[in-house]
Amino acid sequence: MAKSTITQLRDFPSVEELLQNKKITPLIKQLPRPVVAQIIKDVIALSKQEFKLNKNITLSALVNKIITIAINTKRKELTKVINATGIVVHTNLGRAPLSDELFEEIRKTTVGFGNIEFDLQNGKRGKRGEAAEKYLSELSQAESSTIVNNCAAALFLILNSLANKKQVIISRSELVQIGGGFRIPDILKKSGAKLTEIGSTNITTIQDYENAITDKTGMILKVHQSNFVQKGFVEQVSLKELVTLGKKYSIPVVNDLGSGVFIPTKKILGYAEPTVQMSVRDSADITCFSGDKLLGGSQAGLIVGKESYINKIKKNPLFRAMRADKISFAILEKLLTYYLDNSWQDKIKLWNLLSVPESELYKRGKKIQKNLGNIDGISVEATKGFVGGGALPEADIPSVSIIFSNCYNPNKLIKQFRDLEYPIIGRIDNDRFILDLKAIEKSDISYVEQSIKNILNNSLC
Repeated sequence: MAKSTITQLRDFPSVEELLQNKKITPLIKQLPRPVVAQIIKDVIALSKQEFKLNKNITLSALVNKIITIAINTKRKELTKVINATGIVVHTNLGRAPLSDELFEEIRKTTVGFGNIEFDLQNGKRGKRGEAAEKYLSELSQAESSTIVNNCAAALFLILNSLANKKQVIISRSELVQIGGGFRIPDILKKSGAKLTEIGSTNITTIQDYENAITDKTGMILKVHQSNFVQKGFVEQVSLKELVTLGKKYSIPVVNDLGSGVFIPTKKILGYAEPTVQMSVRDSADITCFSGDKLLGGSQAGLIVGKESYINKIKKNPLFRAMRADKISFAILEKLLTYYLDNSWQDKIKLWNLLSVPESELYKRGKKIQKNLGNIDGISVEATKGFVGGGALPEADIPSVSIIFSNCYNPNKLIKQFRDLEYPIIGRIDNDRFILDLKAIEKSDISYVEQSIKNILNNSLC
C-alpha cells in the first residue's frame, strides 16, 4: 500500500498501484489505459526529480497532479463548442460551421463502402471527386476544376506544376501572411518557383509587372488581400489588366482568392467581396480558394480555370499526396448543389447564421435576460461581429450580445464558461465579458441561458 507521505524514493507508488487508486480508476473510462499509465509514469518521474531537490511530496498531491493532467489531456480531444465570440468563421473553432442536416445527407455515402474511385456505369476504376469537380466547374463557369486538401496545398501545386524553377511575379503588397505563420513567399520558395517582388508596399503599377517579365518568367500571381485592408495613397493592378499582360507574353495569371465566395455579399454583409465567378469572367488562367471559409464547407483547396493548366496540375506526382478524402468530396458535392439550386441561404449553416437579422438576435437576447430574472449587471446591447477566417476584414456585422458589466470578473467568467461540458467561448471587451449571439445557433440558446444561471448561481453584481 502506498504511503501518504513520501520520505524516500522507495516510497513512490508503482504505476500499477496508482492505476488501482480509487480516484484515478475512473479516468480509464475517459482515456485509454495506456495513456493514463503514461501520464502516471511522467508524473512519477517529474516528482522524483522534485523530491531530489528536497521538495515535499505527498500521495494526495501526486494523485491530484495525475488527475489534472488527465483531465487536460481529455480536453484536447475534439468536442462541440458554442461560438459566442462574434467571429462566425473562427479559425480556431473549425472555421465554417457544418449542419446536422448536411451530415445526415452524406452519411450513406461515407459510412461503409462507397464508389469513391469506382465507375458504376462500366464497372471499372473511376476518378476521385468527378461529380464534385463537375459541379464546381458548372458553378464557377470555368473550363475545368480540381480539388485538393486545402488552399495552401492548392497554391503549392499550382506553383510547382506551372512555375517550377521559373520566376513568379508578385506585388509586394500581396506578400501576405495568414494564420499559423503561413506566408506566401515561404510556400512559393518551397514549390521550386523563384520569387520576383515588384512595386512597393502601397503602390504597384502595370508597368512594374511588365518591367519584371523576362524569358524566365513562368507566372504572374495575384493574391487577394483578404485579411487586411490598405487605404490612403495606394494603387493596385486589376486582375483584368494582369490577364491582358499575361496574354501579351503568353504567361499564365493565377488569382489566389484565399476565401472564395460564390454569392454577392453586399446585401447580407454590407461589403462586396470579389466572387469566384468574377475571377473566371476576368479570364484568370487559374483561381484557387478555400473550402472551409465563405464556401461554408469542410477543409479543402478548390482550383478552377483553363483545362490545359488543370490537367498539368493533376499530372503532378505530388497531386496524389494532397488529394482530398471521401468525406470532403461528399460534403463538397452537397454544398455545391445547394449553390446550384439556389438553396444555399437555408441549407448552408454559415449563410444561415450570417443572415439572421439584428432584430431577431435582440429578441433572443431579451428573452435570455428575462428568463434570468433581469439580473443586475447583465445587459443586452448592440455589438459588432465579424465574418473572420481571413475574410472581409472591413465588414463588421451588426450583432447583439449578452454583456456582463465590469462588476463581474471577466477573466474568471471567460474560464468558467470555457470549462463547461460544452464550452461556451466568449470574449472580453473593455473589461467586460461578452457572449455574442451572432454565431450561436438557435437550438443552443437554452443551453447558454442555463449555463449563465449555473455559473452565476444567484450571485449579485
